[in-house]
Amino acid sequence: MRIITLNLNGIRSATTKGLLEWLPQQQADIVCLQELKAQIPDLTPEMQSPAGLHGYFHPAEKKGYSGVGIYARREPDNLVEGLGISEIDAEGRYLQADFGNLSVISLYLPSGSSGEERQAAKFRFMDYFAPHLEALRAGGREVVLCGDWNIAHKEIDLKNWKSNQKNSGFLPEERTWLTKVFDEIGWVDVYRQLHPEATGEAYTWWSNRGQAWAKNVGWRIDYQIATPGIAAAAKGAVVYKEQRFSDHAPLTVDYDWSF
Repeated sequence: MRIITLNLNGIRSATTKGLLEWLPQQQADIVCLQELKAQIPDLTPEMQSPAGLHGYFHPAEKKGYSGVGIYARREPDNLVEGLGISEIDAEGRYLQADFGNLSVISLYLPSGSSGEERQAAKFRFMDYFAPHLEALRAGGREVVLCGDWNIAHKEIDLKNWKSNQKNSGFLPEERTWLTKVFDEIGWVDVYRQLHPEATGEAYTWWSNRGQAWAKNVGWRIDYQIATPGIAAAAKGAVVYKEQRFSDHAPLTVDYDWSF
């Protein structure tokens, strides 16, 4: 089973950069999308259902903002749109698709980089989400949580870690929270499990400022985080950088798992 996660920074923009031509070549079973920046009426039929894939979307209420989606080779048994928390659901940040005993979730955790108000919203999301992560972990299902978490976990996960210790995305409180997700709640960082020492090749996001992409001054903030059972079935993980569809790069993980 192949799962891809990608922050599009706008599905319409990514489409103009070859996304829909690239997708069939990947032979993915599930593709998790973040930051659609579009409502359903904005999507062409090809965007809604690319070749061989069914599309499901949870847009934000605000036009041109946020939103998540899932493409899947087979139709899910059940969909869960949102977390039942109005502040979060209005921004289109959570979409869960259930396939038998497997749940795959597309997640877009808020960024706090634009100011104190958004950082406070990010912390509220984290407070709301931790109990949900605990419930998912204890629920007996295998789960893969894909998406843009907007947190680089450790120093190895970004180039300029020293100068970013007081910046959103690498704050001590954010990193401690993510450590709790792994070490206390019991989730597994699949890429890091497979590539414990990877640095520059692991980055998934680059600022548009300066020459961050050209110099590979990046961050690893896009993850596939899984329950231990399916995490143990992960056989390979790679960040795709040959083409650029947005300021993020796709993260692909192959699991020895029937779909």
